[in-house]
Amino acid sequence: MLANLSSFASFGLHCERIAVEVGATKGDEPGMHIVGLGDTAVKESKQRVRMALRSSGLKYPSSKVITVNLAPADLRKSGPRYDLAIALGMMIIDGSQLVDAHAFEDMAFLGELALDGTLRHVTGVLPAAIACKKHGISTLVVPKVNAPEAALIKGLNVIGISSIRELVDVVMGEATPEFIPPNPSPHPNPQSLIDFADVRGQEHAKRALEIAAAGGHNVLLSGTPGSGKTLLARAFSGILPPLNNEESIEVTQIYSIANQLPADTPLIQQRPFRLIHHTASGVSIVGGGQIPKPGEITLAHRGVLFLDELAEFPAQVLEVLRQPLEDRQITITRAHGSVTFPADFIMVAAMNPPEFSAGNANKIQKRISKPLLDRIDLTIDVQSVPIEDLQKAPGVNCETSTQILKRVNSAREKQFERFKNFPISLNNEMNVKHIDTLCELENEAKELMKKAAEKMNISARAYHRVIKVARTIADLSGNTNIFTEHIGEALQYRQNIGL
Repeated sequence: MLANLSSFASFGLHCERIAVEVGATKGDEPGMHIVGLGDTAVKESKQRVRMALRSSGLKYPSSKVITVNLAPADLRKSGPRYDLAIALGMMIIDGSQLVDAHAFEDMAFLGELALDGTLRHVTGVLPAAIACKKHGISTLVVPKVNAPEAALIKGLNVIGISSIRELVDVVMGEATPEFIPPNPSPHPNPQSLIDFADVRGQEHAKRALEIAAAGGHNVLLSGTPGSGKTLLARAFSGILPPLNNEESIEVTQIYSIANQLPADTPLIQQRPFRLIHHTASGVSIVGGGQIPKPGEITLAHRGVLFLDELAEFPAQVLEVLRQPLEDRQITITRAHGSVTFPADFIMVAAMNPPEFSAGNANKIQKRISKPLLDRIDLTIDVQSVPIEDLQKAPGVNCETSTQILKRVNSAREKQFERFKNFPISLNNEMNVKHIDTLCELENEAKELMKKAAEKMNISARAYHRVIKVARTIADLSGNTNIFTEHIGEALQYRQNIGL
């Protein structure tokens, strides 16, 4: 007898349907063999399944030669997610459990079995749920702890179970399946945000960060130690619009794959804020491994990647950021294939001037290359806060993050309308063709841009990035065209930070 059940394997943010085929024959040496390019965790399923079935009072066909094939055989499989499907297949081919194979034709299974038959949490359930719906599978069975995550996908029946025994009881009609309601009310993500009203002084820096939030531009904060760079970076998250539903699903998929989705948070609603220490390796930042996993730039997708002490990062680590900053995605290639992860983030970097750094200007120049600096749209000189500002009462002459966010939202609405017929949504995403078509400069603004480009010796990339920033400034001002004052302010943020 042959049992055929469905499961899913994760490859990046995408899932492939896996047929879990279980067959049995009589032989002199009974045992279980798993084929289909599975890793160690997959091959160890035979020990987990055997013990889980026996612990649950279910029969294990120990007198037969059992073969489990994970098809297609040329795709590598990893992890313990196939335990549940393998266990059900074993019960079907045994025949003594009265488990009907036809009951599972329109179902898919994900779950790791504990030795006592209970089901443990598995990663990548949300991408699997999306793939289920794509393949026309009506029901997904997952561990109860994963069920709220899978239920985010409308039109999919999700059954959350606690053990293999519970699932058998459901199939045999001895228990009622617990269907998780579609699209359950998401739990808000607790996140402590620093309000811009709590940041004393630094009006110039606040203005630059507002521009960055409105257009999705990269920022470099340079200033003496203790001037408030880190505080400004943390407050920056509070002036970014919340994720929409599509973005929330996208970010949640990433955290599900990376096994960083909080147990009580099935849907991530806050934009990620990832703080990277200068001791981080290139692999931890871009992602990698034998089976590629998301790195920090992907975990920061749709949010903020904060690099503190930029001048202390090794040059080879910083250089890996150049391509994802331009393409807003990262492709990781290994011997077994390539995986592409999204990496659309706003980079906020902070550093001390050369005189306050471990190395001199020449050493820092070798670490922070000009091509990388070209990809930073706004460079801000963060000055020390005067004592008078520090002694002011809280909230005096200070705008709140909510007030700034209103202007950011208004500017983004203008961009969404502008780009409604294009595959982009923010000014920072424009290419040269978009700039030529959508960024009309007044004659005086063109002349100023020409003179500035010649005097400042800026590259073609920097030239177009200045125009992108000017476009955002014009949006914040409510102007359709780009005027001289917009170009002038954008040029202010092209500083050399003493390098």
